[in-house]
Amino acid sequence: MNPQQVRKMLEQTLDDRRLTRSERSAMDRIFDHIDPDPHQLALFRSVAFDLARDSIVDPDSIETIGWLEEVIKMLQAADSSGGPPATAETYFAPDNDCPAKIRGLLNRARNSVDICVFTITDDRVSDAILDACQRRVKVRVISDDDKSGDRGSDIERLQDRGVEVRIDRTDDHMHHKFAIFDHHLLLNGSYNWTRSAANRNQENFLVTGDPRFVEDFSRQFERLWEKFA
Repeated sequence: MNPQQVRKMLEQTLDDRRLTRSERSAMDRIFDHIDPDPHQLALFRSVAFDLARDSIVDPDSIETIGWLEEVIKMLQAADSSGGPPATAETYFAPDNDCPAKIRGLLNRARNSVDICVFTITDDRVSDAILDACQRRVKVRVISDDDKSGDRGSDIERLQDRGVEVRIDRTDDHMHHKFAIFDHHLLLNGSYNWTRSAANRNQENFLVTGDPRFVEDFSRQFERLWEKFA
């Protein structure tokens, strides 16, 4: 996607001066698909600022846009970690395309993905997990023993295709629904990785790069990984 295409897409969202949830969801799917690098993202941000300037006639407002752009550049330059921002993004099913977001995170993973979910039956997500494994991303999955034997469960298929899988094998449920990508991003919420969660249920998850939460959930994953060995 070139800058002209990005500008056209952004122009369509600017008509009412607000970015609706459906517009953001659509753009999320596009950016998840093209997986832009940092240079492309900087270029796209520049397009957005140019579009904002073009839509403003008040000189003071134009200067405010310029000030905002410089502040954002300064904050980006101050982030020497190269990691994700510590903010959180929220997703709600069935309004948002939650499987697309999960697939996007899996597609962008480069080193590791740790998944701890009650059940996985959505083939769209399972296929993205297998694709990550084929790219030599280290994928580990923890799931519930009762649900792993359900009709439609993809746990056995993942295991047969070489994904490292451990299940709880207890009388209680392993009811977590979280995942950690490259030790930098955490996905957590009520959302099971199923088509019913995507299409019918009222569900949620958030994605955050806040190290406090990433580290806490990473420790919990490691604890359960050892417990269910």
